[in-house]
Amino acid sequence: MEDRRNLPEAFRMRMKRLLGTEWEAFQASYDKERSYGLRRNPLKSSGERFMAQMPYTLEKVSWAEEGYYYQAEEQPGKDVLHEAGVYYIQEPSAMAVVEILDPQPGERILDLCAAPGGKSTQIAGRMRGEGLLVANEVIYDRARILSQNVERMGIKNCVVCSEDPEHMTELFPGFFDRIVVDAPCSGEGMFRKDQTAVEQWSKEHVRMCANRQLTILKAAARCLKPGGVLVYSTCTFAPEENEGTISRFIGEREDFFLEEVPCDGTFAPGQTEWAMQPAPGLAYTMRLWPHRLRGEGHYIARLRRQGSLDGVFPGQSCDNRRKKSGKDRRHAGAGQKDPTEVLQEFLVKELGLAEDWLTKQGGIVSQFGEQLYLVPGDMISMEGIRVLRPGLHLATEKKNRLEPAHSLALALTAVETERILELTHEEAVCYLRGESVLRTAQKGWTLLTYSGYPLGFGKAAGGQMKNHYPKGLRKFL
Repeated sequence: MEDRRNLPEAFRMRMKRLLGTEWEAFQASYDKERSYGLRRNPLKSSGERFMAQMPYTLEKVSWAEEGYYYQAEEQPGKDVLHEAGVYYIQEPSAMAVVEILDPQPGERILDLCAAPGGKSTQIAGRMRGEGLLVANEVIYDRARILSQNVERMGIKNCVVCSEDPEHMTELFPGFFDRIVVDAPCSGEGMFRKDQTAVEQWSKEHVRMCANRQLTILKAAARCLKPGGVLVYSTCTFAPEENEGTISRFIGEREDFFLEEVPCDGTFAPGQTEWAMQPAPGLAYTMRLWPHRLRGEGHYIARLRRQGSLDGVFPGQSCDNRRKKSGKDRRHAGAGQKDPTEVLQEFLVKELGLAEDWLTKQGGIVSQFGEQLYLVPGDMISMEGIRVLRPGLHLATEKKNRLEPAHSLALALTAVETERILELTHEEAVCYLRGESVLRTAQKGWTLLTYSGYPLGFGKAAGGQMKNHYPKGLRKFL
């Protein structure tokens, strides 16, 4: 077994020492097939509708409300429903982090190390489109993938940015109700599924990760309101990166304490004796072991900052924030229509949305160059922030006309407009690879759906539906 997995010898010896009588069971888990998971998107589908439409053999993940196991050979990632954002492919253990965070509608929430987007999209599902979600990823290329997943899942209230955690503390001091830090780590918990993690592992890498994690955690703490919740997680077994990082943090921030989270016994408690400087409450943290459950290795700690959530963010006032919602925002000149009025007219007359659709969304319409976005109402000025997605992309201005954004299509439901064309499976597959649909419902912009879920826009003319699925997303299923 050791030769096949090529586990580092120093890792094996440490785990054998830590686990004692459980070592054999832990070692045997590397001979077992790993579990595969997907998570239903509650922004798109109810549980009953989801189960009735899914063509796969699914089994519930006990610790995740929207989570399911699937059979690897069924490949649900190559399905039209996946492209419609009906579900997200996610490792089962990773789903536990947001369950522990327990996000609520209307809150301000930060996912500080968010790419590729599993936890951000899970948080958004719980927020039900209410409040502000800031999804941050310091590595820009990874942030682009994060932004694409936010779009695919039809999320309206999320701002995606790419900032260093230290800069985030300057931008959002004491701002968020809840924060999740899924910290970059040595990846020991992914050894069974990721050979690259095995090859990159070393004792020095573990120490480097632990120091970086503490820096990130301290930055996150400065962004949290008094009374707020911070969830720290890793996908590693290393005590230095888990109990060790948490104990060092609490030693420096006496205004934070660990909270006990009710658990059915599936998760094992953190180990106080594994920390160099034990801190109160380490037994309240959680370890997910691959030999005890159907999932990979994870560590989760839920911290709360002392104080009350009733405090006010010390930054800009709401009025000032609205005035500066976009540094490139264009204002209507004399005799010109306001961009919001133009957009409202377009949404109603050309997309068939209700007169009050835009006002019901609760955000602020802002124009960045030629792009119109609906910025979440609680978002601060984006001046000086490296933003990839300032909210829901609504439309693009092109030669005195508007063209609807792909993001808008995915954020709609089929009942919000009568200008729809339901596609067959064959038509949907053709649409996703960029081909025209050889039939139309009516002239003009049309929302194309499959099984009742929007896939994107088309524009009918001359008996065909011109394809407006973004070229960069087109694929063969």
